[in-house]
Amino acid sequence: NRGGGILNSAKKLNETSETDLYEQSKKRLDDVIAQGTGAVEIKSGYGLTVEGELKMLRVIKKLKENYTIPIKATFLGAHAFPTEFKNNHSAYIDLIINEMLPKIAAENLADYIDAFLETGYFSVTETERIIEAGKKYGLRPKIHVNQFTAINGIKMCVEHNALSVDHLEVVTDDDIEALQNSNIMPVALPSCSYFISIPYTPARKIIDAGLPLALA
Repeated sequence: NRGGGILNSAKKLNETSETDLYEQSKKRLDDVIAQGTGAVEIKSGYGLTVEGELKMLRVIKKLKENYTIPIKATFLGAHAFPTEFKNNHSAYIDLIINEMLPKIAAENLADYIDAFLETGYFSVTETERIIEAGKKYGLRPKIHVNQFTAINGIKMCVEHNALSVDHLEVVTDDDIEALQNSNIMPVALPSCSYFISIPYTPARKIIDAGLPLALA
């Protein structure tokens, strides 16, 4: 509400050097390891420019090289639309597909691809375009979905054999049914709900439906 959020973080990220970003990330990684974490997924998604996204992914690659803990890198260029693309979504998606992905693949910088599939962010159709482009480079989707609204995104994720659907603060009976017919891992992010004061993932409903549930 005070002007924070993804675009604010992206502005700071793009002003931070790769060296500084590595040093900051190293401290955070040391902290999560000390807390008993056994494996880590790190997402990009706070650059929203070709160079910003590559910078984040290069830092993740360096962390992978310097730590023994398993680290997976997820490319989340489709996290929000930068201000200059607010009224031209397809141009930003073209930038992700035609410029970011080939460079990421050339440097082997990512294991997975993600998108913020949500009302006001990336639609089901837009996310599908990104998933299909990522698959051509061997990037399996892990999708940020159903955080605020349910717009049939989970059904599409099932059709594209996503590895996981993450957030799920809002879950419909249709979503549960789609997940029951898949091998997708549902993932809840309770600390996210806590910090931004939104409902928690209906974990009991998911478990009672016979589904697994991961916490992140």
